[in-house]
Amino acid sequence: MNVLEAINARQSIRAYESRPVEPEKLEAVLSAANRAASAANLQAYHISVVRDDARKLALVAAAAGQKFLAGAPVVLVFAVDPARSAAKYGPRGEQIYCMQDACAAVCNAMLAAVELGLGACWVDAVFEDLAGKAVGLPPGLRAAVILPLGYPAEQPPRTSRRALSDLVTHL
Repeated sequence: MNVLEAINARQSIRAYESRPVEPEKLEAVLSAANRAASAANLQAYHISVVRDDARKLALVAAAAGQKFLAGAPVVLVFAVDPARSAAKYGPRGEQIYCMQDACAAVCNAMLAAVELGLGACWVDAVFEDLAGKAVGLPPGLRAAVILPLGYPAEQPPRTSRRALSDLVTHL
């Protein structure tokens, strides 16, 4: 599968088989996240890998009750590290660049998951303090995106997208 095929195949998966994600596949997803574009290569984010059922249930609460999180074999929590980015870019790094870094890493992780036959679903309805407590984030880090990961137990219908004519302006 090439990258364009992975982009076109990606969709939000909210039901997972109970079988575990193999360590080498998880490592490949994490490595893909690590290769994401990043402001000044600061990589101002942290990834927590959650397999513990109690922590996954705590993440359900931290994600406005999205129960499907508890059914994923692995849940990745992407947290921003504002201080790491602020050291170089000040308030703009603290407020924007660290979030952009984390989001680029999430995108890479999702595309790697597709390539590996895994499913994922971007969850950004995150109560930062609850998610941070659920995974034991160090002070200063803020949970930003939760990404459940596993083998799909569903094949949801394809979602529509805006027409390029509505999305793009050629100047």
